[in-house]
Amino acid sequence: MTVTLPTQRTKPTTELGKQSILLYGSPKAGKSSMASRFPEAIFFETEPGLNHLEVFKIPTYTWEDMLAACKLIAQGNHPFKTVVIDTVDNAFKYCSDAVCAKNGIEYEGDMGHGKGWALVKNEWHRVLTRLASLPYGLILISHAQDKTVETRTGEYTKTQPSLPDRARHVVLGLVDMILYCDAVPRKDAAGNVTIDRVMRTKPHPTYEAGDRTGRLPEVLPLDYDAFVNSFTSAAPNSAPGAAADRSKPVSTSNGKGQKV
Repeated sequence: MTVTLPTQRTKPTTELGKQSILLYGSPKAGKSSMASRFPEAIFFETEPGLNHLEVFKIPTYTWEDMLAACKLIAQGNHPFKTVVIDTVDNAFKYCSDAVCAKNGIEYEGDMGHGKGWALVKNEWHRVLTRLASLPYGLILISHAQDKTVETRTGEYTKTQPSLPDRARHVVLGLVDMILYCDAVPRKDAAGNVTIDRVMRTKPHPTYEAGDRTGRLPEVLPLDYDAFVNSFTSAAPNSAPGAAADRSKPVSTSNGKGQKV
């Protein structure tokens, strides 16, 4: 391959079907249902839980299964346009298990000088980067967990994907959008309380979220049609950094807004 210097700037990808998305939230929040609405979606099923949906799926309960599924998708000659890994938490566990078994250890930390951690992270990064580089959409589904963050002035609780740190940092730097699926109680005039399911898209001290495209509002319903309408009708954010470097996490800065 001959490397040459570019003569033109690349243009931002505005096609929804080419975006990489991390979709996370509490169990039964509607994440898989949301992902199933994306164009010609195929699920890499890493845990049971899709029986209520009519979807195309490949059971991927080992890392070898995951690699085989990725190879099939990369070869083309299929109708699928969106790859959904449900859940990415389990996919990382399978990655870690496979690397440990290959090196004859039970746990990543059993290899000295951090070598085990590095081997797992490198394999995880290699496969996810390859998937994200394919001409398809990529949706990574994760659960949510609360983590206590300590600062000089005190501590606070932050909701984030339940991936281990070493896996989460790779994912956050890879995706175009981090969408936090949240439940918001709403009381009507009669005092009756209903729950609105929403997606939060902007960085905030109390939850992980981000939108590299700059096309989404801060909060929108957890609904595929609402998501598509917001993405396709809004002009891209013209603020500096809207099209951030893919090598950096989407949500490195904290917003100042409050939960609605």
